[in-house]
Amino acid sequence: MVVLLAVSAFCGLSLGTPYVPPHRLVAAVLDGDTSLAGIVVSELRVPRLLLGLVAGACLGAAGLVLQEALRNPLAVPEMLGVSSGAALGVAAPLVLSLSLPAAVQPLLAIGGAALGGGLTLLVAGLGRSPSAVLLTGAAVAAALQAALLVLMVMADQLDLQLIYRYLLGSLSARTWEDVTGLWPWLLVAVPALVLCAPVLSVLRLGDEDAQALGVRAQRARLAALAIAVVLIAPVTAVCGPVAWVGFLAPHLSRWFDPSAGAVRWLPWSAAWGAAVVVAADVPARLALAPVETPAGAWTALLGVPAGVALMRSGGRRQAVRQGPAASAAAREPMPGPRKAASDVAGEIPSAGAPDHARGGDLGRGAPGGTVSRALGTTGAEDVR
Repeated sequence: MVVLLAVSAFCGLSLGTPYVPPHRLVAAVLDGDTSLAGIVVSELRVPRLLLGLVAGACLGAAGLVLQEALRNPLAVPEMLGVSSGAALGVAAPLVLSLSLPAAVQPLLAIGGAALGGGLTLLVAGLGRSPSAVLLTGAAVAAALQAALLVLMVMADQLDLQLIYRYLLGSLSARTWEDVTGLWPWLLVAVPALVLCAPVLSVLRLGDEDAQALGVRAQRARLAALAIAVVLIAPVTAVCGPVAWVGFLAPHLSRWFDPSAGAVRWLPWSAAWGAAVVVAADVPARLALAPVETPAGAWTALLGVPAGVALMRSGGRRQAVRQGPAASAAAREPMPGPRKAASDVAGEIPSAGAPDHARGGDLGRGAPGGTVSRALGTTGAEDVR
């Protein structure tokens, strides 16, 4: 992960037009280089890199929170109406020609995300069944996507291009103002994540066990959804719904450390989300240069098959890990001497034998029973 981050950051800062040699990067970032290359690096590429790191970390952490709270590896923001609701809250004023200050956009995104996620939980019965929540979320997300399509039909040509690029998720033309606008929301979300992580570990046990341990599952899911909304909505307001990062990053953290819990997976999921977004932004900016493609298109193109492959390989690794132990336990004989079948047949009491010799030792396996000691792991049905 560190190598991926380092290589992606170097490519993002150095490659492009103009090309900045590696030995000039430090001077361009720290010494206030006033040349064209220095201005491009310090005013465009560095804030774009930082925005990718913050956005990916928020999306990765939010994906893990939703998956652990609903106990479903497919519970991602795109499938619960959260991302679609946030995008609808930002796109609607643009199409309706409502002039609003930039500081209001995160609030609109939070309202839309809360509407989509809250409607999902409400229709699904406040999260009584994780499967019902996921299916209901897919339906709510489809309805919100339909509303977005209606807005795109109503928009003029210029607004349509802006909305289309925004809905795919892009880091293009982002400045320091966009980066600094995320910090107030992070100050709220990070402490909430620290408090939420132990509760997520309890929710993995199931609703009944969580209730026995003093955790109210429905309220905990609502709190988890609120934290996910605070993480996702400001990022969506700035760079759009960068798709499927919240699906891939948690699976990467689980694949590399399958025996850990939510407390350890949470920071790794945030780190992997940051690495995925920064790595996807490099081909988004350079693959079809001078035309930029949205980073969300690359994360969706590569994230879905990679996440499915990680799920399959993780299941196989768990089966392989449990298989030898299970088979060894099945082959382990019960204590007691083993005898040949002829010896056993000779020691089985006849039908006229007393009850204590015929049924007591065979049924209960008493210490003096000859059949139970002779058969070891063989049951009474096999004797008959």
